[in-house]
Amino acid sequence: MGDTMQLKEEGNKHFQAGDIDKAIECYTNAIKVCKDKKMLAVIHRNRSACYLKKESYANAASDASKAIDVDAADIKALYRRCQALEKLGKLDMAFKDVQRCATLEPKNKTFLETLRRLGAEIQAKLKTTFSTDSRVQNMFDILLDEESEKDRKESAANNLIVLSREDAGAERIFQNNGVTLLLNMIETGKPEMILAAVRTLSGMCTGHKARTMAIVHMVGVDKMCSIMALDNEEIALAVCNLFQCINDSLTGADSREYGKDTDLVLDASKDLKTILVALLEMVASKKVSGHGRDQALNLLNKNVPRKDKKERDHSRTLFTVDHGLKKILKVCGQVPELPDQLPMTENTQLIASVLLNKLYDDLRCDPERNNFRDICDEYIKSKIDPNDMDKTIHSVNTISGLLQGPFEVGNALVGHQGVMEMVVALCGSEREVDQMVAVEALIHASSKISRANFFITNSVSLLKDIYKKTKNERIKIRALVGLCKLGSAGGDDYSLRQFAEGSTEKLAKQCRKWLCNPQIDTKTRKWAIEGLAYLTNDADVKDDFVEDEFAMQAMFELAKSKDKTILYAVACILVNCTNSYDKKEIIPELVQLAKFSKQHVPEQHPKDKKDFIQKRVKRLLKAGITSALAVMVKADSSILTDQTKEMLARVFLALSEDPNDRGTIVAQGGGKALIPLALEGADAGKVKASYALAKIAAISNPEIAFPGERVYEVVRPLVNLLHTDRDGIQNFEALRGLTNLAGFSEKLRVKIVKEKALPEIENYMFEEHDQLRLAATECMCNLVTCKEVQDRYLEDGNDKLKLLVLLCGEEDDDKLQIAAAGALAMITAAEKKLCKKMTLVTTQWLEILQRLCLHTNPMIQHRGLVIVYNMLNSDNSEVAQKLIESEMLEILSVVGKAEDNPKRQEAIDAARTCLVKAMDLGLIKPFTSPS
Repeated sequence: MGDTMQLKEEGNKHFQAGDIDKAIECYTNAIKVCKDKKMLAVIHRNRSACYLKKESYANAASDASKAIDVDAADIKALYRRCQALEKLGKLDMAFKDVQRCATLEPKNKTFLETLRRLGAEIQAKLKTTFSTDSRVQNMFDILLDEESEKDRKESAANNLIVLSREDAGAERIFQNNGVTLLLNMIETGKPEMILAAVRTLSGMCTGHKARTMAIVHMVGVDKMCSIMALDNEEIALAVCNLFQCINDSLTGADSREYGKDTDLVLDASKDLKTILVALLEMVASKKVSGHGRDQALNLLNKNVPRKDKKERDHSRTLFTVDHGLKKILKVCGQVPELPDQLPMTENTQLIASVLLNKLYDDLRCDPERNNFRDICDEYIKSKIDPNDMDKTIHSVNTISGLLQGPFEVGNALVGHQGVMEMVVALCGSEREVDQMVAVEALIHASSKISRANFFITNSVSLLKDIYKKTKNERIKIRALVGLCKLGSAGGDDYSLRQFAEGSTEKLAKQCRKWLCNPQIDTKTRKWAIEGLAYLTNDADVKDDFVEDEFAMQAMFELAKSKDKTILYAVACILVNCTNSYDKKEIIPELVQLAKFSKQHVPEQHPKDKKDFIQKRVKRLLKAGITSALAVMVKADSSILTDQTKEMLARVFLALSEDPNDRGTIVAQGGGKALIPLALEGADAGKVKASYALAKIAAISNPEIAFPGERVYEVVRPLVNLLHTDRDGIQNFEALRGLTNLAGFSEKLRVKIVKEKALPEIENYMFEEHDQLRLAATECMCNLVTCKEVQDRYLEDGNDKLKLLVLLCGEEDDDKLQIAAAGALAMITAAEKKLCKKMTLVTTQWLEILQRLCLHTNPMIQHRGLVIVYNMLNSDNSEVAQKLIESEMLEILSVVGKAEDNPKRQEAIDAARTCLVKAMDLGLIKPFTSPS
């Protein structure tokens, strides 16, 4: 019993100190060892209060119920359960609890007020429910009435979708036979009706497992797949979103609290497997449209491989490899120029390659990877037929798909006996399609310098031969890209050029010529960009490219087109032109050592120096790079891989380097475009995008840079940049960005606090680095008007207020004093208790305050005098008396008696207000001359 009491008391102390996590830990340990039922009830009741503070309402209700089970008249537990149930949306149950409280204590104003408020809310909810029922029926009547006007139907459809996104509205639609009526809408076959029905089903399936399972069984997975198979991009995307909502609800990926009953135990594994099998069937089905196939592959991309490699279960990947790998390979091998191929869009095969890469990357051991390779090997061998050229080029195209996905698997297949010979034979074929497939395979195979040596010796002559002999532009350009790729194998190392001086510039000039020719088809012009992606490793080529405005415009227009397979190549060109790739620092001593030992030393091209890079950035901005990047960021998540996102983030960061260019970036939509890059993808890309976002947020009007609700999404990336493992300059820019946002609105200040930025900001206020400390103090100055921040300063047991007072005394830094004194002035005006606390945290408070009031900088002096006024106005006579009995009275008199001066008028007026307040308090008397 002694241990229980001790743990309980420790929990109480932590709770009172505001350390809720420690309090929960103590109460939990006490529960484990407690044997006494009554004591156990008290501990559960106390832990319930902790969970309320943590906004963990389900746990709070559960703990309060355990206390009530022991004592049904436990008024504290009843009220805590009432508060938790209200937050969970269970108003009727909360009402019963507070009704019981009011019965036990009929004069308690809090209970009576809560009873009245909950009663009113329940009445309003009932009213809404009844009116919702009639609205739902009315909407379906309009939608299914053949004679309804088009505008009325559109309005009804939109209202239905909006209603389905609210939990109460979705439940009303479901209860009112809504699923059957939605199926009737789908059966009309009209695209707008199908879209409205599918989007409504998505809303109904969001975050509600039981309702989702019922809808899946009522509509049927096959039916949903058949709708997604339609040749309509918008409908395919809507059904894809429906499947995603279903998956998130059934797997628990949607973790938002909807106030629904979470106690149901439902096994969704069978439904999830049915969906997976159906999607794999869609991948290789001829009945599925290109848009439908893209979305099926997108869903597999997003939901099959593990998001976190620490998770043990990767059974979905193993199932997909065993039952769907050959289907995905079939998609990669399609040659659109041949008859009887699967319907595809420009993006289908790249999405399939990305999926192959993710599946292979998700395998955990060598036997699993060997199985993957064996299936690929078996599939390729089954397609090679010397007597059937169509089957053979299908196998070569499949290898190209693997080379764009899991490279090592494709590379191993290229090395198999007969494959290279087959490619050479195809290069010599008279059929255009054979040559195209072969040349593309050569291009994809020569990806890395270490592996390109074989191709440099064997393929350069072959590609040159094709380039010179063929009159077909489509093949000529592909051969050129192969030469470009092999020619750039040395990267940006000036001393490792593969071809003779000037050759790369000639190749680049030809690529730009094709790129700017609108007579050539888009797919062929895309290859010109592929070529430039390799050639722009050369600084001469970069400079020529940014000087060619027509080439840049042509590339940007292609980047905005529907063919998104081009994104990676465009991103490569932009990274090369802005030199935003990682560069190893060259240490002169090591260079000398390397030369002495006759080792290779990388050389920087003269045109890769800073001033050349800045000129290129300016030209790209002038050409409208930002609007092109904004369109690229919106691409489908499967095509916009983490690597591409990182490259786009690098480009944005390079563009935002000069503060004078940030206005241009904002004007062209760059602020909004950076948000998804900062929130999604790999850490490296997110950090760079967050850094660029911080630079823009620091000096832009948030209302213009991030219009509407988007501004609230900016906060989290900036808070993530405050982590101590980030660079100091990143911390600094993040603090500046948050300072600007915090000065914009109360809602943004609350958002910053909710993202748990305060501890990080407070840490940087202790920082020795002057700029970091100043930035953190300025940020805190803008945050102190927020109630949660004020509460932290009121808490005992910390040095927050002491630090703020001491920072006011940093006389070597005017900016720091302005920020610290400004924060102190605002916070003492808002919380009068802090005026007393300020005198207790440090003995230097009076000296610091006097120095502020005598400061030569009028802004600092004004803030000091406002603090003095707040202390006189604090309803604490002891504090006011201490001030007036000190030299402060003399300071106030000197400042207040000064002549009016526009430069110092605010300070003079503040001093006079202080003297008037002191007179009102009877601490000083007005001067009267003797009669």
